[in-house]
Amino acid sequence: MRVNRAWLGLVVLMLPTLLVAMDMTALLLALPRLSADLGATNVEQLWISDSYGFMVAGMVITMGTLGDRIGRRRLLMIGGAAFAVLSVVAAFAADPLTLIVARALLGVAGATLAPSTLALITNMFRDERQRGQAIAIWATCQFTGGALGPVLAGFLLQHFWWGSVFLVAVPAMALLLLTGPVLLPEYRSDRAGRLDLASVGLSLVAVLLMVYGIKQLTVESEPAGSAVALVVGAAIGFLFVRRQLRLETPLLDLRLLRNRPFTAVLVALVFAGIAMAGTGLLVTQYLQSVLGYSPFASAVLFAPMGLGVAVGTMAAPALGRRMKQTTAIAGGLVGSALGSLLLVGVDGASALPLVMIGIAVLALGTGPLFALGTGLVVGSVPPERAGSAASMSETGNYFGGSLGFALLGVVAAVVYRSRMDGTSDSLAGAVAATERLPAGQGAELLHTAREAFTTSLHVTGVVAAVIFAGLAVLILTMRPATRTTPAALPAYEATRS
Repeated sequence: MRVNRAWLGLVVLMLPTLLVAMDMTALLLALPRLSADLGATNVEQLWISDSYGFMVAGMVITMGTLGDRIGRRRLLMIGGAAFAVLSVVAAFAADPLTLIVARALLGVAGATLAPSTLALITNMFRDERQRGQAIAIWATCQFTGGALGPVLAGFLLQHFWWGSVFLVAVPAMALLLLTGPVLLPEYRSDRAGRLDLASVGLSLVAVLLMVYGIKQLTVESEPAGSAVALVVGAAIGFLFVRRQLRLETPLLDLRLLRNRPFTAVLVALVFAGIAMAGTGLLVTQYLQSVLGYSPFASAVLFAPMGLGVAVGTMAAPALGRRMKQTTAIAGGLVGSALGSLLLVGVDGASALPLVMIGIAVLALGTGPLFALGTGLVVGSVPPERAGSAASMSETGNYFGGSLGFALLGVVAAVVYRSRMDGTSDSLAGAVAATERLPAGQGAELLHTAREAFTTSLHVTGVVAAVIFAGLAVLILTMRPATRTTPAALPAYEATRS
């Protein structure tokens, strides 16, 4: 009976996990239409698209630790209710400012969901094998949601107005609120102390400035503003770290980093995020600007990356039972390196099949890292620290994605400009320039620009392959995590609050 309730509870936890991931990507297709309806400027469009991700990244540390202290189920219920209400506000926003504020507050609500769901899984599944399967399903929902977000948005936009993209979350969150108190356990740390508001402020400002600086590196021609944001963010981050090491009950327990497997997996999650985000950025642009597919068609053609991760995470527990977990993770990363190298051969008539196979193999190989690696992170700490460990894992994912867009985006831009001999800064700029040129000159410029961008995709594939290969070596040299015995885990109790 307990096992059945645990698995039913996992189904409930899949809802917020799936929706938070979908909300990160679904707006990409809806942005042009809602911007036209609301009259949003370019700056307002930037904040509409980025405010959600910024606030999720900035608040996930606070929310992960807050769940340990006030109760993980309670925080999940509060976040789910807020997410539903704010989704309605966003759907019926009458002006850009209202939508920006709603998206930012949705990010705060979203930050409560991911660490709460992962931490609750550690309480619901005492058996290590079942816990590994549950975490694999959780990771699958994350990446499936990211892949399906643009596809679902494209379908909704063909039949409804742009607000329908936000309203999808409402019935799912309503189901969470109805079934959560019955199927989910409540858990809080006995050692919970007062929430340190100074630490909350420092972590929020540090993460926001650093994520902002990283993202702006890809859109600003002058990097001075981004550099200032990164330096100030790093300085505030240093103050945050110093404060955490001095507090008896810190907001984020950085002493967890003394655990070598824990730290190695976190590093791998960050750098795998860099490689995947950077590769995804180049591939989606290649599909649209080089091969000429529409945004919706490109979203469908890009789906193998998200689905590949989903298949990899689902297969990871079975691999973990047949070999050492570190061997399964490292083997998968070697596969990701090979998938990245397939992108080096992308060109001509075989470009589309090779792109789709390359991103599918790349993504498939990361599945064991995201499933087994996340399990190692939350399984190598005491249950009362699961929320803090989950928040560190989620923060690593967000930083990895932001760094990938910035760093590999910059590398690709440098390669593109060098191939164009400084005559064009971007493929989008070249496409716009062709409209002002005679037909012959425009066609020649577009052909040259597309070849230059293809070269930048090749270089990105090589860089991603090097990153994945390096991570495989890192994981293989990692000492195995100490296994937590079932007796050390809390009993699965549905304590009703």
